Amino acid sequence: MFKFAYQYVLYGLAVVIPLAIIIFLSFKRYKHRTKQKWGESKLIKKLIPNESPYRENWKFYLFFIAVLLIIIGIAGPQIGSKLITIKRKGIELIIALDVSRSMLAEDLKPNRLENSKRAIEKLVDKLQNDKIGLVIFAGDAYTQLPITTDYVSAKMFLNTITPNSVPVQGTNLSKALKHSENSFTPDSSVTKAIILITDGENHEDEVINIASDIAQKDIKIYTIGIGTPEGVPIPIRDKFGRQSFKTDKDGNIIVSKLNEQLLQKIAAIGKGSYYRANNATIGLNNIFDQLDKLDKKELESQIYSDYENHFQILIFLGILLLLIEILIPNRKSKLTDKIQIFKLKI
Repeated sequence: MFKFAYQYVLYGLAVVIPLAIIIFLSFKRYKHRTKQKWGESKLIKKLIPNESPYRENWKFYLFFIAVLLIIIGIAGPQIGSKLITIKRKGIELIIALDVSRSMLAEDLKPNRLENSKRAIEKLVDKLQNDKIGLVIFAGDAYTQLPITTDYVSAKMFLNTITPNSVPVQGTNLSKALKHSENSFTPDSSVTKAIILITDGENHEDEVINIASDIAQKDIKIYTIGIGTPEGVPIPIRDKFGRQSFKTDKDGNIIVSKLNEQLLQKIAAIGKGSYYRANNATIGLNNIFDQLDKLDKKELESQIYSDYENHFQILIFLGILLLLIEILIPNRKSKLTDKIQIFKLKI
């Protein structure tokens, strides 16, 4: 198991990488323009015979790689060194999240999907001994995260979800429920529950029968309606950031409406509860209170109990490259001219 102790430090890469490239290219451009003011390039070469543009490039490459290594080292890379089996009392929980285009509707801010992801993250923070899995669906359903007690990974996988995560668009609640059912472990003695988060715009007719079959296997189904019954248009943004709205084949703007009646029926059949989301909460707190009252059985799970730090080698290599970069002169020397390493183009 690999992880970073201080993952937030890696966000510094998003600043350092473009900033370093911009500064380097701006310096090269400024230097080139200054030389042009002095005279022709052939004359400048004669006036500055020891100048080496290749050295400048190599020094930048070394400095750039060194900074990357140091930042990654500061983030604290760790590798799990000891896998142990532990037993805890809990339930198995599958969250099935709708990622269809209609979940981009903005009747919940910033939109339905982002609002749902934030709420799920808060729910994961409350879990202690339960196993959790994540299923995403639109026109088809996929396992985003197999059932696990690794809550850190659950939140990491959650952050990567977009409507593009499922190539087939639409909203197939039947496939979402069936795939969720198949994502549980085979242990029939464990209490199991599904939380279905969707706007309920189902495009299939089998969902009630599927929900009934699942309920007969003592798997509870909770549903959360995302959106409003009145509905709103589904925004679409082009590559320039300009917004329009999704239309049907006749050019009419499609309004995505919450299908509360269907979700209430699914929850009733699944012996669970239905909640409608709003901007303050999407109902996961209420469902968590109900899940906490369910009969918790003994679960076995494997986790890494010890982690070895591996930041030292990265920081050492980064400092070493910085020293090499400092020791490389900006101008040509007789020794390095014989080796000609700086004439290699990358």
